[in-house]
Amino acid sequence: MNQAPIVQRRLDVRHWNWPPLVLLLVLALIWEIVPRATASIHFPPLSAVLYAGVVSAPEIAWHIMHTLRRAAAGFALALVTMVPLGIIIGRNRVLAQILEPVIDLLRPLPPIAIIPVVMLFAGIGDAAKISVITFAAAFPILIHAIDGVRGIHPMYHTVSRALRLTLNESRFLVDLRALLPVLFMGIRLAVANALLVAVTSEMLMSTDGIGLFILHAQERFQMAKGLAGILVVAVLGWLINRLIIAADRRLLGWHQATTGAQRTL
Repeated sequence: MNQAPIVQRRLDVRHWNWPPLVLLLVLALIWEIVPRATASIHFPPLSAVLYAGVVSAPEIAWHIMHTLRRAAAGFALALVTMVPLGIIIGRNRVLAQILEPVIDLLRPLPPIAIIPVVMLFAGIGDAAKISVITFAAAFPILIHAIDGVRGIHPMYHTVSRALRLTLNESRFLVDLRALLPVLFMGIRLAVANALLVAVTSEMLMSTDGIGLFILHAQERFQMAKGLAGILVVAVLGWLINRLIIAADRRLLGWHQATTGAQRTL
């Protein structure tokens, strides 16, 4: 009986976020009008880009699957290694004094700059690309995990000791739960880095992937086809970001309810 009001509320355009929709519409119109007015062969209109995307849809889908596979593997590897390491560093002052200078030394390095070094040890296959993606995704997760643990209220640790939790139980049941609000911000940055570096690494050392698709289109002066690939990457990045925000709201509803925080970005 309650389904109809819910559906009606979701379809009610009065609750839509109109400013970004209007902005996107204006940008789309500009993209369509300006190339036609200038008649530039290097700047195709949006309609030509969309047509090229539809024609190349099977090829784009095949390449994008390889890109997502590598980005997901690199991100997952960074997540399962950097979260425990961040918790340990955040709780151990001696270890933090030893490792933080190394972290500060490596963190500013552009991931693309380490590709020649990675190629020496891992070649140009998936292992090399996943290694570079992991490097790019690791530091946002690690830094936010360290800061999240250090920002935990001392009362939580007092309660864990009163409950006689072991060190591992305390890290999993107390530290991990308390740092999740901060960690999710690092996850959003890490996912963006993983997708960005996945596309870039494919341009430099790959036989497949959307990065190679875009590069080959540019080399053949198929500008509409190349822009279609870029547009697909942009839309894909937006969709992934929305999924992370939805997971954030679902998993951290307790945090937003107690602090009044609302994440809209």
